[in-house]
Amino acid sequence: MHDAIYAQPGALRLATRGQDDALEAAAARLRAQERVLLAGVGSSWHAALVGALLFAHAGRLGHRARAFAASELAGYWPEPDARTALVVLSHRGRTRAALEALARAKAGGATGVAVSGKGAAGLAAADFTLRTVEQEASGCHTVSYTCALWLLAALAARVGGDEALAHELEELPDLLATLLGQEAWEELAARYAGRPRYWVVGGGPNAATAYEGALKLAEASHATALGLECEQFLHGPLAALEPADVVVLLAPPGASRARCLDVARAAHAVGAPLLALAPEDDRELAALAAETIALPPVPELLSPILAVVPLQLLAYHLAVHHGVNPDTLRAEEPAHARARAAFTL
Repeated sequence: MHDAIYAQPGALRLATRGQDDALEAAAARLRAQERVLLAGVGSSWHAALVGALLFAHAGRLGHRARAFAASELAGYWPEPDARTALVVLSHRGRTRAALEALARAKAGGATGVAVSGKGAAGLAAADFTLRTVEQEASGCHTVSYTCALWLLAALAARVGGDEALAHELEELPDLLATLLGQEAWEELAARYAGRPRYWVVGGGPNAATAYEGALKLAEASHATALGLECEQFLHGPLAALEPADVVVLLAPPGASRARCLDVARAAHAVGAPLLALAPEDDRELAALAAETIALPPVPELLSPILAVVPLQLLAYHLAVHHGVNPDTLRAEEPAHARARAAFTL
């Protein structure tokens, strides 16, 4: 996990190399469709949520773009038809629900676009395939997630002809490299280790980052972590917040920033320490936070590519602090090995 996190700047620089033709062909097909659906499971679902907003805005598809959990799309929604394109995400290419969603879409005549890791062959039914990175050695995926976001952004920019976003995208690897080096991550993890619960909260495209951050904390460090959209956090879950917990708040500039500030005020009132990921000059939020990690200034639609990285690092270093293996998802423990043997993914 550690090596994959630090490989991300280089991986992003290479993400579209050799894939321009596939990106252009997929974009042309998506542009002609009546609707574009995105689907995945776990981290891939979180990427799909960000992707839906990218297609809605940068891709200029508006309400014609929508994200689904792959299991919900396969099991509960009408079969996609020939006027529909499905972008299905799966790093390993063998997630059962993703395969079922793609098979159902193709049976209805829909266009299929797969975003998957190199060497993954399970999504061969797709009309177009975009590759992220080689298969991750860790079960706690990091670089494949940010590369999937990068490819979705590149594809959406081509669909909508958004040259400004495409240019901003090219600047991200250097900003990510700077972000990796700006904190003493081991010390930060040590200060917040052993908390009963970790609340990860964000809005807009970073609601998905909150979900992904909570997932990394659970997978890598086995923490009890909850990922919530900012408005949802204020509508009930706040009642369970305790002073011994930690609130990690994703608050870059954007429409959800004001509501994120309300989350910060609420956490401060309860007495729970706040770890804020926000612009360096957000003094109002910094005054409420125990710690602030400065996010570089980028368009909000692209901010999840950067904002997730401090959460990956926090999860990794919490695992190291607690002496657990961040890569195995506890597969070496007999009880968890038995649990995983009881089902297939």
